Amino acid sequence: MTQKTDFKKSLDAYRAERDRFRIVELPDTQYLMIDGHGDPNTSPTFTEAVETLYPVAYKMKFASRNELGRDYVVPPLEGLWWADEMDSFTTGRDKSRWHWTLMIMVPDWVGRDTFTAAVTQAGARNRPPRLDDIRLETLSEGRCVQTLHVGSFDDEAGVLARLHHEFVPGNGLRMVGRHHEIYLSDFRRVAPERRRTILRQPVADASRA
Repeated sequence: MTQKTDFKKSLDAYRAERDRFRIVELPDTQYLMIDGHGDPNTSPTFTEAVETLYPVAYKMKFASRNELGRDYVVPPLEGLWWADEMDSFTTGRDKSRWHWTLMIMVPDWVGRDTFTAAVTQAGARNRPPRLDDIRLETLSEGRCVQTLHVGSFDDEAGVLARLHHEFVPGNGLRMVGRHHEIYLSDFRRVAPERRRTILRQPVADASRA
């Protein structure tokens, strides 16, 4: 039987503790990605992005198992978030102003040919709504600060304020790149107060601004 890799257990990128900010160094990582804009609670394109990412991710997983002999658990949904005014994440939380990229990590041994075949297969029956928008892209984050948030997404503001305004400058760092969330819980099924989300922020030395 082919051994199945669970990246949530094997990769340091998926380790975080509540009430602790930790600096991590992350390698370049490839993801399935779909972009969008607006409040994720009301934007139909957000739901459509989720409904498109998973079918392609599972087609790639099955191809890896059946053709490459390497099986794995499909990694959790992730998201990059940004706005023209980044304070909208910690003050006011006007989600209508947010931009986002939803993502699912793809192992480095799975290549572009597998991605292309998976997109074709996913579109053969019950075509996902945003299949034309999906792409395979490498994300380079490097040094990041991350922590575990347990609770509603709307309760993240206080944690992010501490990260942005206390931990980052207090450690001689500055924020670069985009706010990154990793949804260890399926927010479609888990109650808001029980959701476990890794909050990540790429950083660089403040002295090298």
